[in-house]
Amino acid sequence: MEDHEILTVLKRTDPFEILEADVLKQLSKKTGIKAYFPNSYVFRQGDQSLDRLFIIASGLVEITVTNDRGLESVVGLRRAYDFLGETVILSQQRYPASARAKEDLVCLVITRKQFEKLIYDHPEFSSFFNALLAERMRLLYEEIVAQKSYEAYSSAESPLFGKRVSEIMSFPVVTCSMSDSVSAVSKIMSEKDISAVIALDSEQKPRGIITESSLVKHLIAQQLYPISTCRVEQIVNSHLVTVGPESFIGQALVSMIRNKTRYLIVMERGRLVGIIAMVDLIKLRSTGQMLLTQNIESQQSIQGLSVISREVDHILGDMVAEKAALEEILDVMSELHERLTQRVMELSDERMKREGWGSAPVDYCWINLGSAARYEQTLRTDQDNAILYADPEPEMRRAVDAYFKKFAEIVVEGLEACGFARCPENISPVHTPWRRSQSEWLLWVKKWSKTFLPRDTRMMAILLDLRPVWGNKSLSRDFVDSLFSVFRQSLQVRRKPVADDTPPPISAGVPAGGSAGFPGTIVTEKSGIHKDEINLKSAGIQHLVSGIRILAAGCGIQEPSTLGRLEQLAAAGAISPEELSLYRTSFESLMLLALDENLKKIGQGRLPDNYLDPYALRKRERILLKDALSGAAHLQKIINQKASGIWLTNMT
Repeated sequence: MEDHEILTVLKRTDPFEILEADVLKQLSKKTGIKAYFPNSYVFRQGDQSLDRLFIIASGLVEITVTNDRGLESVVGLRRAYDFLGETVILSQQRYPASARAKEDLVCLVITRKQFEKLIYDHPEFSSFFNALLAERMRLLYEEIVAQKSYEAYSSAESPLFGKRVSEIMSFPVVTCSMSDSVSAVSKIMSEKDISAVIALDSEQKPRGIITESSLVKHLIAQQLYPISTCRVEQIVNSHLVTVGPESFIGQALVSMIRNKTRYLIVMERGRLVGIIAMVDLIKLRSTGQMLLTQNIESQQSIQGLSVISREVDHILGDMVAEKAALEEILDVMSELHERLTQRVMELSDERMKREGWGSAPVDYCWINLGSAARYEQTLRTDQDNAILYADPEPEMRRAVDAYFKKFAEIVVEGLEACGFARCPENISPVHTPWRRSQSEWLLWVKKWSKTFLPRDTRMMAILLDLRPVWGNKSLSRDFVDSLFSVFRQSLQVRRKPVADDTPPPISAGVPAGGSAGFPGTIVTEKSGIHKDEINLKSAGIQHLVSGIRILAAGCGIQEPSTLGRLEQLAAAGAISPEELSLYRTSFESLMLLALDENLKKIGQGRLPDNYLDPYALRKRERILLKDALSGAAHLQKIINQKASGIWLTNMT
């Protein structure tokens, strides 16, 4: 075949026809040709990947599968302008089926390196293959999680986070009526040696829970009602938290922590099928680490809380050992860290009163920023926080600000004692830019919308991740609405791209530094103590976090978490299902690799820093890293097309 004939085939093959003419012309010069006689095989089932993508120029191909008994079945036919080997060229695995020429066959042959270069260089082309890339990453991710868990933690105690609620729930559930006497219910609890009974309404639906603690609180400690005449409806706790029997134990734990309850009722199709108590989780582990949530709240000093905080790291190790999903790890660890933060806030408030500062002079809201706001903390990170407080009377402004400055200093000191390092970039309400009244914050947003000063743009980027965690959270509502509204306007008025000097996490032909390379080369540090290493956070995770943040904020999505933003973007139609799968799997894979490397360094007595040597990884891990970085590179190109580069250089 001549070059012009190859070019004609490429132009008629989806998605190659969407590529620009000069790109197709260059590709046609590098594309190979191979002919096959009838009944000959392009590849056989079980063979190792040939690292080639085959495009049928002419002829007919049978796709066959051979079962365990050696019986061959034809499962499909491929004709001119169809692909062969598209799943295996990305996975580099063995062929799951055979491809046999049914008649004279001519194929164009594109090497894996050429194919990957097209993917990395042309987002519109790569979107066609995003589903394949995401599926490969998903399979590798699951294999590596299982392999690491077995190798590193094979001696771990019985799994916790791999179990489901149905495996440990108590059933049938002991119930009572809302009109029953409390004394009768107490007798049942004593006879059955249980600590909780579910109260049902007249339609036999769960309406509340009676626990030992509620009996003590209402009838003994406070003596609100006479024991002899008290009815269940008078002291029942109507706040019921439900969970499904198919839920994982980690999800149950998060529900208990967030709702500050020791009991969950298990519902299936509207029916009460079980109950799970905190003690059920504790029984699963001899260490009793699940008592942490209770211990955090019971601490009466920062010193005691700092001791408890060190035990949180053990939970992280257990979750990794037990193959918990990344989303589950992020949920549990972020919730534990937030509970630590909230208890520090409570103790700090008490200290302010002891030291003569009194209660807060106006309502305020403590705001989390960064990974804490995004529910993406695993190991404890630097403190990134802000304070927004209600507008004081003019004559009280200086005194009110002085109060919150002192309060911030005490909180930051307490968080530091609990392992949250001070922010090296001074993103802290100890510093004036991050401590303002409601009107001052709104005025700052208005000013930024007119000046776009680089320093303020960096601040705007950080604030898009904000999440109120303490105080009067409703105070932040107007500020958040204004923040996102102004940001969306900025995307519309600043469409002209600005050069993005952030290096891509993976090269597509010419790596950073200018030397020739092949597509898909992982960009590593060129000098210094981390020479030949890659920082997974700055080279990959931040590209995904920042890009997804931009897309979400541009759609008015105020959800702070990366995974939550992705789900809402897909629901809004802003990204395709294939892009959702690609970006989600890329993010999860990079987070997994970073977490594993950081835990390894902690075990060696070293500081976690997100750096690793990609060529010290096993082959599967290196493939996973490469795929995940290519997902980040794909998103980076999309963002460069949609938004000013200023947002990528400032939104880290």
